[in-house]
Amino acid sequence: MIVAGEVQVMSVHGAVLSGIWLAAIDTDKWLIVFVGMVAVALVVQAIAVIVFAVGAAKTRTRVFEMIEDLRGKMTPLISVTHDMVKDASPKVKTITDNLVHTSHLIRTKATEFDATATEANAKTRAQVARVDGMVSSVLDATSDAAAMFSNAIRIPARELSGLMHGMKAGLDVLLGRRNGAKSEPVEEQEPVSRI
Repeated sequence: MIVAGEVQVMSVHGAVLSGIWLAAIDTDKWLIVFVGMVAVALVVQAIAVIVFAVGAAKTRTRVFEMIEDLRGKMTPLISVTHDMVKDASPKVKTITDNLVHTSHLIRTKATEFDATATEANAKTRAQVARVDGMVSSVLDATSDAAAMFSNAIRIPARELSGLMHGMKAGLDVLLGRRNGAKSEPVEEQEPVSRI
């Protein structure tokens, strides 16, 4: 452990040693050399700082010139843009108001169209059902009329055919007995009906 007192002794001891070393050398000559070196270093440093300051001043002047040039070019552009925005602002507001109004109209018309389309669809379905019923009843009536017409023609035709066969058989019998020849019994034929 180092005590504070020992540190002071060491630094005093180091100072004594350095003093002895300096006493052995010609200090005036070396002192002048070191002070000269420090002076040269300070002069070089001062020159560097001056060169940097001059360069910074030139750069600053150039930057200010560029800013002024840019400001000169941008000011008319900014002014024209400002005038355009000022002029277009009411027009844009009118356009947005018209778009909002148009949007509301379209929404209203779409709702009306939907209601109309729904109503037309319902009416169309009702008409289709009515037409289907009418076509079905017409087809049924046509089928019934065809059946009645067929029966109206077929039954009397059968009766007429039967009557004709009966008369023919009767005539054959009468004519055959008079002639004395036996006639063969007549078979009754079914009339051919087309439906």
